[in-house]
Amino acid sequence: MSDESSSRHRRRVGILGGTFDPIHVGHLALARAACDALRLNEVRFVPTGRSWQKDPSAADAGDRMEMVRLAIAGDSRFVADPRETSRPGATYTVDTLADLRAEFGPDAAIVLLMGSDQLRNLGTWHRYRELLGLAHIACTRRERVSLESLPPEVDALLAAHGRDALPDAPSGAIVFFSMPPVPVSATALRASLARAERPVELVPPPVLAYIESHRLYRPGSDR
Repeated sequence: MSDESSSRHRRRVGILGGTFDPIHVGHLALARAACDALRLNEVRFVPTGRSWQKDPSAADAGDRMEMVRLAIAGDSRFVADPRETSRPGATYTVDTLADLRAEFGPDAAIVLLMGSDQLRNLGTWHRYRELLGLAHIACTRRERVSLESLPPEVDALLAAHGRDALPDAPSGAIVFFSMPPVPVSATALRASLARAERPVELVPPPVLAYIESHRLYRPGSDR
């Protein structure tokens, strides 16, 4: 296949990781904005199994995976990917990207989606220097998280790999995209659910119904 032909048909796959504890409208808004701005063919939602950087999730992996499936049902661009929840031990993004690169082959563009809070902390990620050899990084601003005065290691990555637009390449660039503001805090959301409130404006209805039927996030619940 010629370079021109490969370029014209290059698949673009967005990867959105997170605990999704629970998945909420902010996650979905980010994925939709990324699809539109970056011309992605699909976005894979990849719930973390056991994150090495965060406290244990309130809901277990099976429940979080099912809530993702319920939230994205009906949008053909979105895929629920269970590879991290089924992986034993701590999960690392670099390993997930290596798995996806092996699955999609060398020509597909893989785009790791994140907010500016995650970009600011990128230098603390496991083997972070290897990420851009496997994927692009596309970042959107998060409320109250500045992209000024970034840590030196992140600033160096931006100087070397920052681009104005996603290039026609499988990996290697850092780009930014916009999304409408969606003020939602996962911590505040879980607190609301623990009080048996119904934050219908923040959680997709099928997910809220699942949370209520399984009594997730309730004090004293074993789920």
